[in-house]
Amino acid sequence: MKIVTRAILALSVLTTTSCTAPKSGSNVSSLKSLEIPYTESAIKVDGRLDEAAWKTAAATDPFEFPWLEDGSKEGTQAKLLWDNDYLYVSFVCEDAHIWAEHTERDTPVYKDDCVEVFASPNPDRLMEYFNIEMNAKGVSLDFFHPEGPGSKVAWDPEVQIETTIEGSLNNEDDLDQWWTLEAAIPFAAFSSVAKNTPPHSGDEWRLNLHRLGGKTNFQYSQWSPAVSEEVLFHAPQFFGRVIFIK
Repeated sequence: MKIVTRAILALSVLTTTSCTAPKSGSNVSSLKSLEIPYTESAIKVDGRLDEAAWKTAAATDPFEFPWLEDGSKEGTQAKLLWDNDYLYVSFVCEDAHIWAEHTERDTPVYKDDCVEVFASPNPDRLMEYFNIEMNAKGVSLDFFHPEGPGSKVAWDPEVQIETTIEGSLNNEDDLDQWWTLEAAIPFAAFSSVAKNTPPHSGDEWRLNLHRLGGKTNFQYSQWSPAVSEEVLFHAPQFFGRVIFIK
């Protein structure tokens, strides 16, 4: 069974995943990096990723599992694109038991099967970053962190999100295949921190992509892994490098 959910959200504040603040810096040259291509063609945010632009979009390395203790690794493939208005992000998540209960925006979606975008749009102000967290139903929450981890204020971007599910949602008696999430995040929402909105070709942001949650086989994974014994998502010094190319 395929389930398609749609949410075009004006987001606001809620308590998010609690993570220990970072204690040390990171060598920028050792971070994951990715060039994000510009698209001239229109992207319809429908969770299907069937536009030609997605076929050639910049793909991340497979997500890593820095804190795996038990269970099976379920892979995640993310891609990014941009145009003059939006940063587009897609996730394809292998998942044998897809689970999402939260249906209201700004609720603890990180307890569901969830993916996240953490972005610091000005490397000169690295500790000023934003996070958007989205579950398998397309329900989201977000924050702006003006003074780094531990600080947070309301932030209300109009993010477009859609998901598709290959399997059955919230049914532990069968095996699912994967779920896909597609999001369009307006560049205007980053204008208070970013050097240029939209970015200029060659501009660099720091960004990380995460996955967590679910009722069965709960795991944490990341594109650019943090160096920490404890689960650590709020760590801008470990965010990967993304370069906008036009």
